[in-house]
Amino acid sequence: MVRFLGRRAVYMAATLLAISLVVFVIVSLPPGDFVTALEARYAVQGQRLTLAEVADLRVRYGLDGNILQQYWHWFTQIVLHGDLGMSFEHQKPVREVIGSRLGATLGISVITLLVSWGIAFPIGVYSAVRQRSVGDYAVTTVGFLGLATPNFLIALIFIYFSVSWFGSVPSGLCSPEWCDASWNLGKLLDLFGHLWIPMIVIGTAGVAGLVRIIRNNLLDELHRPYVTAARARGVPERQLLRRYPLRVALNPFVSTIGWVLPLLLVGDIVVGQILGLPTLGPILLGALKSQDMYLAGSIIMVLSVVTVIGTLISDMLLGWLDPRIRLGHQR
Repeated sequence: MVRFLGRRAVYMAATLLAISLVVFVIVSLPPGDFVTALEARYAVQGQRLTLAEVADLRVRYGLDGNILQQYWHWFTQIVLHGDLGMSFEHQKPVREVIGSRLGATLGISVITLLVSWGIAFPIGVYSAVRQRSVGDYAVTTVGFLGLATPNFLIALIFIYFSVSWFGSVPSGLCSPEWCDASWNLGKLLDLFGHLWIPMIVIGTAGVAGLVRIIRNNLLDELHRPYVTAARARGVPERQLLRRYPLRVALNPFVSTIGWVLPLLLVGDIVVGQILGLPTLGPILLGALKSQDMYLAGSIIMVLSVVTVIGTLISDMLLGWLDPRIRLGHQR
């Protein structure tokens, strides 16, 4: 296990180094930079920046060097000092901008994930055990509809019915009168009153996908010879299902940790924009539009770090859950 963790640590460091370079170059690829976008914004307002002001802004924001020089400055600040840099758009340290949205992002995503898993698991098991029943066909139909319908379309449908029936647009996670109030029972109830909409919108496709995964994997295991042999020995059906095929069918749930963790941080960008959610998704979109490369690059790097850590956790949990998987070299 120690050798496995050591090898993975080296691979993770090399992977993150390559990702950091690729991310920074891609974020910097669009023509111009933040100062160029700022010039265009001033021009729309009927104002113009002089050449001296533009040069001063490039020096101030560290944009006077080439891409490799800018990357090296950003990367060394992260490695040596843990400094993610300054956000050009928000005029704040990137760490503060990310931290201000991190709590709401994790809250929405973790609750959505737990509810999705809690709903998808029993439905997927029922659909596999009751294959070709009326319930199985109903679950399959709803699942395909959930996978085929974009989350942003579901969000727009919620907004339409909310305006038609209640005359208000669902936005954010709190009512205006509760946003600045201290935490109490009333604010908590108001939060739950707003939380169910993004939870349903974001979790729809996730539930549908997980139901399909658990159903297909469990069906595959239920037709294996060891299940037939256990039935022939008289093992009760529920005990058989719980001890053998269901445990193996859990592998997809565990293996998704690597890509689920970054989704917990960034959330659904388009849905967050439509519903006005205080998550990292809209911040990332705004940073890309304004070419705030330190903010955009840092958010993507945080997601990359979480992805490789999630992949490591998935590998270790799979090795513990499924005896057929070994983390070290076979002798």
